[in-house]
Amino acid sequence: MMPTSHHETLDEILDQVVARVGDPAPLVYERLFGRMPELRALFVNDATGSVRGEMFCRAVDTLRDLAADQPYADGMVASERVNHACQGVDTEQFNTFFVVMGEVFREALGEAWSPAMDEAWRGSVARVRAVPVPGGR
Repeated sequence: MMPTSHHETLDEILDQVVARVGDPAPLVYERLFGRMPELRALFVNDATGSVRGEMFCRAVDTLRDLAADQPYADGMVASERVNHACQGVDTEQFNTFFVVMGEVFREALGEAWSPAMDEAWRGSVARVRAVPVPGGR
């Protein structure tokens, strides 16, 4: 049997999380704002959560693309770091979003969270962190 790729494992994580909690984006943002309350102000005009939902989907897609070694994934991370920096979000805050996603997913899956899932998630976050910060910020 061929080993599962990180890309496939991320898909498995997402499928299982959605099956257990529905849309995980509100849980991720709730935890993010609990950890970094200053970020909540950036979403003051997002009354319906649509901006947060779109950002969450893009983050998930980017992680999947990084895991699949898609050629534009690093560029996406780099450009989003610049976009976020323009809004006052520093590199560590940007990276923390992905860490928080993993924490929420791990808790949602409980004992179903496997070592392979942990490896895939940690590898994905490491890939995000490894993308050079544009302009050295």
